[in-house]
Amino acid sequence: MKIAGLDVGSKTIGVAISDALGWTAQGLTTIKWDERDIESADKELGIILKEHEVEKAVMGLPKNMNGTIGERGQASERYAEHVEKTHNIPVVLWDERLTTIAAERVLLEADMSRKKRKKVIDKMAAVMILQGYLDQTK
Repeated sequence: MKIAGLDVGSKTIGVAISDALGWTAQGLTTIKWDERDIESADKELGIILKEHEVEKAVMGLPKNMNGTIGERGQASERYAEHVEKTHNIPVVLWDERLTTIAAERVLLEADMSRKKRKKVIDKMAAVMILQGYLDQTK
């Protein structure tokens, strides 16, 4: 069963896909969207989910450092419900605290330029969200 990892921001959605056995996460793409129009990524995300035969999604849930859920977390919860209804797959919310920071660190260690990092940071964060989930469920 393939699983998608989603790192949802206000302007982009990083997408990662697991292998069929659910062991590894690979970065796939970054979708541009407008969170004010919750349906703005539906077509592109739907194509990806169908093409890769995804049966579940893991979406980052940005919590505050004290574990509470703020405005960004609430936006993620709303989008998770939308993805479940629109694409008819279950969505698991995964604590994503520090994943973007960790993704940035990995890209810095790879000596990637700031311009290139900006293009792949969301996809890398999606990989870290999905891989964290996969590692915990094995």
